[in-house]
Amino acid sequence: MFRRALVALGVAGAIAAALRARGTGGVPPQSGGWRELSGPDLR
Repeated sequence: MFRRALVALGVAGAIAAALRARGTGGVPPQSGGWRELSGPDLR
């Protein structure tokens, strides 16, 4: 049972590491984001 738990933790760690490595890198978007809205002030 102890060996099974260690294997499960190892597999979960490997999947987490793969997902984290896959999601790194890239360039953040250079356009878009927040913009002011026109209209009546509701305060």
